[in-house]
Amino acid sequence: MRCCVYLFQQSLQCSPSKMAAGESNSRSPCLNLSTSGPLGNAPPSNSAHSSPASNRGAVGAAVGMNRGAGNANPRSGPENGGGAESAVRSTPSAQNPPRQSVAQSGATSGAASNMTATSSSSSSSSSSTASSSVDASAAVSSLPSSPASVLVYREPVYNWQATKSTVKERFALAVGSAVFDAMFNGGMATTSTEIELPDVEPAAFLALLKFLYSDEVQIGPETVMTTLYTAKKYAVPALEAHCVEFLKKNLRADNAFMLLTQARLFDEPQLASLCLENIDKNTADALAAEGFTDVDLDTLMAVLERDTLGVREVRLFGAAVRWAEAEAQRQQLQPTPENKRRVLGKALSLIRFPLMTIEEFAAGPAQSGILTDREVVSLFLHFTVNPKPHVEFIDRPRCCLRGKECSITRFSQVESRWGYSGTSDRIRFSVNRRIFVVGFGLYGSIHGPTDYQVNIQIIHTDSNTVLGQNDTGFSCDGTASTFRVMFKEPVEILPSVNYIACATLKGPDSHYGTKGMRKVTHESPATGTKTCFTFCYAAGNNNGTSVEDGQIPEVIFYT
Repeated sequence: MRCCVYLFQQSLQCSPSKMAAGESNSRSPCLNLSTSGPLGNAPPSNSAHSSPASNRGAVGAAVGMNRGAGNANPRSGPENGGGAESAVRSTPSAQNPPRQSVAQSGATSGAASNMTATSSSSSSSSSSTASSSVDASAAVSSLPSSPASVLVYREPVYNWQATKSTVKERFALAVGSAVFDAMFNGGMATTSTEIELPDVEPAAFLALLKFLYSDEVQIGPETVMTTLYTAKKYAVPALEAHCVEFLKKNLRADNAFMLLTQARLFDEPQLASLCLENIDKNTADALAAEGFTDVDLDTLMAVLERDTLGVREVRLFGAAVRWAEAEAQRQQLQPTPENKRRVLGKALSLIRFPLMTIEEFAAGPAQSGILTDREVVSLFLHFTVNPKPHVEFIDRPRCCLRGKECSITRFSQVESRWGYSGTSDRIRFSVNRRIFVVGFGLYGSIHGPTDYQVNIQIIHTDSNTVLGQNDTGFSCDGTASTFRVMFKEPVEILPSVNYIACATLKGPDSHYGTKGMRKVTHESPATGTKTCFTFCYAAGNNNGTSVEDGQIPEVIFYT
């Protein structure tokens, strides 16, 4: 399909498609944007006008994300029947062939404040002043998918200013865009009767013209990305800002990855930052979105390297595997473990396998075939041996939390001699609001400075599922203070749900707490928000720990 803009010496007006010699009438029509402006040398004609529609397909459902916008492949060559013309058509990405809509036509009046999209299946001369109207809905259904181009036809101009009596008539494309000004009026302006506008889609170009001529912002989910690209290409920053603001208002977890890709492509750092913040807060939902597997490798790595993702590492690995399968298909490779590792490249090293539990690692990554045997053995040793050997993967915890760390203490007095024989100390608890537990405070030895080995866990009571755990150790100084033992990553605790805090210590007798409280409330000094913990006895063998006395005196958390 050819989409053309005609600029004539008499006036800038809309006319049927210029058909090359030998072209059939079934060929899709051009988009004729009726404008009157400084390029004509005679008074403009008057006519009604109408607006076109555009549909960019499935990506529009996710706020008009148009992958491949601007990735056109120009092809140069003359048009038949066009005289001394030169034309370059833009060929959008084969992944997303455009579908163009065309509406009714007419000539414009005044200083090109009215614009018209014309659809015609018959050929006509470029000086025609009127065109047949075609029902917009019929035009949409009749147009085939094909590469699009936007061409500006004009005849050589001379002293066009002398023919315009008002400022309004002299204001047109050139005054709104430095690029158009150089194209039409600069020292190297072309005298060709056909001026190419490569890589531009008709609907986006029409939105640009409406903004330049009337300050009208016509942005929708299907056209926002192509309009942003066109505004950047022709240096119209005000329209760029409107497009970016539209995207910000429509940013959601299910389109954050697609918008992040486009923000990076179009060099929009503020929009990219907002996308990353959204992914941090809604990591699981963003990873589950359909568009996630369509991102490029650099965008994937930009997300995986963040310390602020709010999801368990095993789920990040699963998402990376899904992406690798899609990428292998795009590269026409079989989705074998070797090819998945190949397409992931350096992204694989950004998965923090040491943050997984040994059960998560054994059930997933260890059996995926993506890791080498040496890497699998090294990670199993990391999970089971103390001191832990060095591994090639990052073991720094991710923390999705913001704000100030909080803690509560459930005992009001400390006593001596609490023994350990391999049985876990456990206490059941619930809270009144959503929090993230990052660790426990534990009592240490009564015999002076000592090292302990410890396993800490948080278990969902009803399902008996381990939500977070860490095999680690801590050193104490012999005092009655508590000593911090942290989880590998924050554990989400939901309101009014029962959980079990569990600690299995290996070491000498320690201090313990007594005069325990069933309810403990923490009040934020900044906001006054109250977080209320309720402690209960956990059924089973708890090494003696209860609401009244025992271990696990402190819970460390973020709200």
